Amino acid sequence: MPATDRPVSNAGARLRTLAGAPLPPRVRHVLEAVNTHAGQALTTSLNLALAEFERQLFKQADRARSSQDQSEHFAELQHLRKHRADLVPRFLAGLEAELACLRDPQEPAAPPATAPPLQFQHLTLVEDTDLDRDIVLNEIARREAQRGGTPLLLLGQRFAVLAARPAYDPETLPIGPHALCRILRESGEALELSLDSQLLLYRVFERQVMERYGELVERLNVLLAHEDILPGLAYMPYRPRTPGASRVPPPGTGTPGQRPLTGWHGQAAPSAWSGALMAGLGARHGADAGEAGTGGGAGAGAAGAAAAGAAQGAAGAHDGATVTAELPETLFAALQELLNERRAASGQAPVAPAGNILPVDAVVNTLGAMQAAPPPKRAPGRPRRTLDDLRQAMLARAREQHGPQAGLSQEHNDTFDLLGMLYREIGREVHEDAPAQDLLERLQVPVMRAAVQDRSFFVRDQHPARELLNSVAESGATWLADDDNDPQLVLQLEQAVDRVVEEYDGDEAVFERANREVQEHYRSQARKAEIAERRQVEAARGRDRLETAKRAASVAIATRLEGRNPPQFVRALINQAWADVLTLTALRHGEDSPEWRERDAATERILEVTCTPDAPLDPELAGQIDTALRQVGYHEDEASAIARRLARSDEDESTSRTELTARLKARARLGEGAAGEAKKPKLPPRTTEEQSCYEYLRTLPFGTWFEFVHNQQGHVHRERLSWYSPVSDNALFVNARGHRVGEHSMDSLARLMARGQARVVTEDRGRLIDRAWQATLRALRGLAGIGNDTTVGARA
Repeated sequence: MPATDRPVSNAGARLRTLAGAPLPPRVRHVLEAVNTHAGQALTTSLNLALAEFERQLFKQADRARSSQDQSEHFAELQHLRKHRADLVPRFLAGLEAELACLRDPQEPAAPPATAPPLQFQHLTLVEDTDLDRDIVLNEIARREAQRGGTPLLLLGQRFAVLAARPAYDPETLPIGPHALCRILRESGEALELSLDSQLLLYRVFERQVMERYGELVERLNVLLAHEDILPGLAYMPYRPRTPGASRVPPPGTGTPGQRPLTGWHGQAAPSAWSGALMAGLGARHGADAGEAGTGGGAGAGAAGAAAAGAAQGAAGAHDGATVTAELPETLFAALQELLNERRAASGQAPVAPAGNILPVDAVVNTLGAMQAAPPPKRAPGRPRRTLDDLRQAMLARAREQHGPQAGLSQEHNDTFDLLGMLYREIGREVHEDAPAQDLLERLQVPVMRAAVQDRSFFVRDQHPARELLNSVAESGATWLADDDNDPQLVLQLEQAVDRVVEEYDGDEAVFERANREVQEHYRSQARKAEIAERRQVEAARGRDRLETAKRAASVAIATRLEGRNPPQFVRALINQAWADVLTLTALRHGEDSPEWRERDAATERILEVTCTPDAPLDPELAGQIDTALRQVGYHEDEASAIARRLARSDEDESTSRTELTARLKARARLGEGAAGEAKKPKLPPRTTEEQSCYEYLRTLPFGTWFEFVHNQQGHVHRERLSWYSPVSDNALFVNARGHRVGEHSMDSLARLMARGQARVVTEDRGRLIDRAWQATLRALRGLAGIGNDTTVGARA
């Protein structure tokens, strides 16, 4: 959408408020709610950004190389402290003014007109300061618009309803990334900073404010949906389908609606735990209802009732809404019922009620004392501490203070069991000897304290403790290869875990701060991986262009050879040496260039001379061939010998055929290694299933992650589809660092998918902790697990 679609803006409009704007009452009410919600979120982020900016300025002053630089930095600090209180109010006022202009008439696009003649006396220089600031802010806004993805597009659709106009794009959205950067520039004038300090402020703004912008967009979409602004809006990308393509998703592609994972390692979006739980409970409730209808059991069971209650409690909630206060209680009760049924099915005796049930404070304080104590040392070869071991140790310590009859309530026992099951599933997906295993063990106590204090730990879509747990676990995930290890990440995780163990005392913000630092490292590594991947993609595109040029040369030679029979040695020279000349010409100039037509005409002339015994000699053709061969890289004597053979300019007695043939065989062809290219074996036609996978692959976006099975035990490793060529069908794969790990043809990849040896990683299974939670739910529902879980599965 062109920038001319922006509302007319002037100095007076910037001071407008929603109260004085000519808006319909309902639109004003919705915009006031948006302004309040966004203002609260941005105020916190802006204050964090200003605090970080002040620290950065002080650090620069402390590291200044001269007294003059130091005094300038301290002067900037004084300006900041003097005007810091003005920035946030100015920013919020600018945001409200943007919203108040929502219904202003649009500036019409100017009709195309002939450009007037340049008048050089009216030319002016662009201020370097303005240019630098615009470049930095536009780049920040562009990156955030790319990261915003579908939620940002949905927000533009909803704001278009409020404005009664076509949909906004990220560049024109009143609360979009470009608008926020523009407001920052205008409000930042109050700080009276130098150019370098302003650019530093913009970078801090990106880290502290724009990194949280995605969460703000999600919340605003939820808010507008609750206000009945396109409540059922969803985005389904259009994917072209070839005639006869199967509409059934191929194996390994996930169920419909699951998008491929494209984010870098550690950057996957979290899935909705409450949604996964409610879906499982709903399926279980339906199965229980079927049993009750056929007389298969004595009632649907308490789990079915809990599932029904959970479904009813979620019926009025929007898909993207935050879990309400009542829903966690219902969902946790359903989890408890499923856990009880699992115990009964596995033959476990019910836990006898304790004579002295420990209150929550006693459990938390006992765990706190264990958290403050030095971690126990594990002897080599001994198994790691489990959550059951932690429970026994906690009870032993608690009984020293509260008597031998002290025990846990049913709720706390269930919390220990659920977290223990989750930890076991996490442990299965982490390398046994990875440093992450030790860090996960150290986090057992603080995470357990968080789960005991917060019943929504297992049902909230995002919990800070779970987010840190996932960051730690993914650093040692089994799908990572040995060369994907990052010692700097391990050091960052160790510091984060140390901080949590030392500081956590019931405030989940400790987890959030620790994970934020880890995520900053992940983002830094993702930026480096993107740069490395870009280089690999450019190299792959170069190889693809070379392959296309080779095909063009082969087609041109085959066309000219049709109906002609040159000597065998001449044919070999044409198919090798002269083919390299045509390849280089097509690569540099293209097939529509005069250079290509000249080389094509030379090919025709070569065949005329060599196929006709009485054809006249052509010394000019020999010079043309000689020059062309030297451009490809042939040595002077080789180029001259080949030119004489192809042009028949004179008898070539200086170089025998045997000697020239040996030289050509020893020489690497253009674009090939010393050993040449291996010929691809001819494969049988694709089956129906393989064809379905092939067509699905060609609809995937660049950046899709795949899991490849690399042994009989089913161990997998992940590779990222960075690029594929629609011409040569070659696909480039890189690892988590952006380094090339191999190439597949789309045909071979489709065959691997059909055999189950490769699968697309979808967003709902992109993160390790989400996979572990889904495995935990399957075990609870009886669809997976060990021991007697199959009995539960039969009942379900």
